[in-house]
Amino acid sequence: MTSLFTRSPRPEPDVIEVLIGARAKFGGQLQCDASIRIDGAVEQGQIETPANVIITETATVQCDIIAKVVSIRGKFKGIIQADRVELLDGSQVGGVLNVNSFYMDENVMMRAAVNIRADTVGDIKLPPPPVNPTIPVTPPPLQAPAVTPPANPANPAIPVTAPAATPPAEPTSLSE
Repeated sequence: MTSLFTRSPRPEPDVIEVLIGARAKFGGQLQCDASIRIDGAVEQGQIETPANVIITETATVQCDIIAKVVSIRGKFKGIIQADRVELLDGSQVGGVLNVNSFYMDENVMMRAAVNIRADTVGDIKLPPPPVNPTIPVTPPPLQAPAVTPPANPANPAIPVTAPAATPPAEPTSLSE
């Protein structure tokens, strides 16, 4: 069982059989069984493969992608459904990312919803609620009431205070 918060290792690279070159534009549906590398533009549609999709720094892709791993270094806008998405340094991403594993470098601009899910919903087990939940209630501590000094009849704004005790005078001798 894989934990939701453990880092999964990066998958092994495989052979890239489909390449959309830097000066090429594509729009439509692309399905294949091998990995796909995009250096150019994909203007609309869907890309689907059981392997990997690599979007390089020169690529601008606006479509939906279903793949095992999607690595992005260029610009992407759309919906991704993948086991793992990697947003690499300099990438710009918008849309929705539905993934099992997610990695993001620094210097990434992302305006996307990321939905990280477990392999299956059955893997997530919630603890049962307590049988007899009780919340302890403690009374506040008792405090002595504040004593206010009586008001001065001459000036009610100034409280009456007891005169300060004067120390006894030192005895003096008469003969010197």
